[in-house]
Amino acid sequence: MSRIAIPTYEASPAASLPLLDAVQAQLGVIPNLFRLVGASPAALEGLLGLSGALNRTLDVRTRERIAIAVAETTGCDYCLSAHSYLALNLAGLDQEEVEANRQGRSKDPRADAVLIFAKRVVQTRGKVENSMLEAIRLAGLSDAQIVEIVANVAINVFTNLINNVAQTDIDFPVVRAGGL
Repeated sequence: MSRIAIPTYEASPAASLPLLDAVQAQLGVIPNLFRLVGASPAALEGLLGLSGALNRTLDVRTRERIAIAVAETTGCDYCLSAHSYLALNLAGLDQEEVEANRQGRSKDPRADAVLIFAKRVVQTRGKVENSMLEAIRLAGLSDAQIVEIVANVAINVFTNLINNVAQTDIDFPVVRAGGL
């Protein structure tokens, strides 16, 4: 059971309702994460705003790969479950790729460089070595894309942390971090 109450839609703050409606319209459901964060309309607005902006940058496959690598690195079962499901059913990744992503790797050379970098950003709290920046640039990523990768890491760290604090009830097929 979640350690922080997850409000029902009806019990959510009035300012969160239009935001939750937008989540419902986009996903067809309102996952527990969004109702949890919706306890604070400001936090939900920030999460959805940054998420919406980032959805216009890196492609969905790259974003889901980063989310999986970050969730495994931070030990967030909720996000690992959600993003594994989305990777398989929305982004069209296969199970073998999802397993590689959990390790911060990919069969695709460019995606592999992105995941190695993203995982290292989490591990070092952003204090990556110069060689990491050199490697990601050699893989063909621009400085703008490096910023977008870090932004994707940051939004995933936020959701990982809130879910780890709350121990949010998982409403996706369950995947446990560390279970490789």
